[in-house]
Amino acid sequence: MRDPSVASLDGLAGAVTGCAAAVAETGTIVLDHGAGQGPRALSLVPDYHLIVVLAGQVAADVPEALERLDPRRPLTFVSGPSATSDIELSRVEGVHGPRTLEVVVLI
Repeated sequence: MRDPSVASLDGLAGAVTGCAAAVAETGTIVLDHGAGQGPRALSLVPDYHLIVVLAGQVAADVPEALERLDPRRPLTFVSGPSATSDIELSRVEGVHGPRTLEVVVLI
């Protein structure tokens, strides 16, 4: 199966995915684009991204999370919605990812 085109992803209202791990200390979510996570573009193109984290996927810190991950997989570390500022410090969200990022932790 081929990955969806960027144009088709851009037309989505949002995306709901799982994750490979989460880091309690930093609030970072790690995607390895395995089962339940979709292709990398799915986490970057739609304006809204909801990530579902299972309680067992939460690591205390980055070193613990890294021990759980396969370094051969493409890893994306998400620590909040994408944002950047221009030279006048005007903040723009959604440049390199979703404008809105929400995370639900299932206990």
